[in-house]
Amino acid sequence: MFQNPEQFANATKTLFEFQLETFNTLTSRAMQGVEQAVALNMSTARKALDEHVDAGRQVSAAASPQEALDVINARLQPGMAATNAYNQQLSALLTEMSTDFHKAADAHLAEAKSNLSALIYDVTKNVPPGSANAVEIVKTAIDNAFKGYEQVTQATRDAVKQFEHQVEKASAKSKKG
Repeated sequence: MFQNPEQFANATKTLFEFQLETFNTLTSRAMQGVEQAVALNMSTARKALDEHVDAGRQVSAAASPQEALDVINARLQPGMAATNAYNQQLSALLTEMSTDFHKAADAHLAEAKSNLSALIYDVTKNVPPGSANAVEIVKTAIDNAFKGYEQVTQATRDAVKQFEHQVEKASAKSKKG
């Protein structure tokens, strides 16, 4: 068992710092993904605006209504291809982000379990007779802290899945329309 309260405080602090590190890693990756998505959106919007302005010029310069319709029709196929390309890029970005999230969460969870096992071993070794209740209290506290960590990790996974689902729905709508 811990020889003094300072050992327990240090072990608890280490677990808490690990949880913060995990949260920071996942948050950092999420922010990076958002930045990439915003950059993709800005680039796509800029390109679409340029193409629309160019098409507007060509339509206004058309000598006849038929020529104007031909210009518009000629733009439809490339527009659909651009939409499909955007959806593919966004899907690839989300897949990469999801993979990174799951890898980081799994790695941090595995390390946390390892640290937890070591911490429980430290708590239970050299336990003087009659200290079983104290050991159980410490074990329960450690287990509860780890369960909280698992819940945060699972909530993060659920949030990523929900975000992916929303993007898939938006992508499906853009393919229909």
